[in-house]
Amino acid sequence: MTPATILRTARRRNGLTQKQLAERVGTSQPVISAYERGLRDPSVATLRRIVAGTGESLVVALSERTPDLPLLATPADHARALVDVLLLADAVPRRRAPERHPSFPRLDSTERRT
Repeated sequence: MTPATILRTARRRNGLTQKQLAERVGTSQPVISAYERGLRDPSVATLRRIVAGTGESLVVALSERTPDLPLLATPADHARALVDVLLLADAVPRRRAPERHPSFPRLDSTERRT
């Protein structure tokens, strides 16, 4: 769960507006908005303080890594994973793009019928 989701969920669950929460924790509504939209990442201490302002508490815990997900520890690991994703994307068949305009015979409005 991202900090944005945590903040938004806690605030909404307690029926607070962004402005009300901002006033409770001593910040501004645009800052709360930026956190909730993921434009800014709060520190753990700040996240804990803002969540406390909703009346809830933040619990941070470690859990075991899911065994089927590889741990990408180095830039080389990230590069290999990116190459794998790009190769997979190349292997997916592409759909033909639809025509932008249907083909109709051209009408000449200058022709006069007799």
